[in-house]
Amino acid sequence: MNTSKKAGRPPKFQEARRPVTVTLPMRVLEILNTIDPDRARAIAKLAAAAGRGLRDGKPVEIVEVAPHRGLIVVKESKVLRSIDGLRLIEIAPARFLITLKASLSVESLEVQIHDWLEEGNGNPEEVALLKELFDQLRHHRRRKAVSKEELLIINM
Repeated sequence: MNTSKKAGRPPKFQEARRPVTVTLPMRVLEILNTIDPDRARAIAKLAAAAGRGLRDGKPVEIVEVAPHRGLIVVKESKVLRSIDGLRLIEIAPARFLITLKASLSVESLEVQIHDWLEEGNGNPEEVALLKELFDQLRHHRRRKAVSKEELLIINM
């Protein structure tokens, strides 16, 4: 008898792995089941798809929400989170909508980003995001194509 083989199920994944226990809402379990009847594989597929989106997504995008109307959507940014009067609202995994309180003007935001970029510190991804956001704001402000409108936000 050959004793060199290990007993038990063959591994589902051919990379490093470990068991994890989670409690999920039934709604989420039903969604996972439509992706793959094996929950571990369903979670792995979703994580892989989200990971591709995180890596491949642009740091700053203007997403059209109505004819000739767009919203700025950005990746996570510690610098933007630190600006008083600016809030990042997550609308998809690692994709954030920028909202400004009435006290923060677009011009003031542009100046704050410019000042931060001139200081020249930060990781390359953060610098790229802020440079792109600064360029977008400047371009659209010069064309008089930026306006602030209100969103209804429910405090929960």
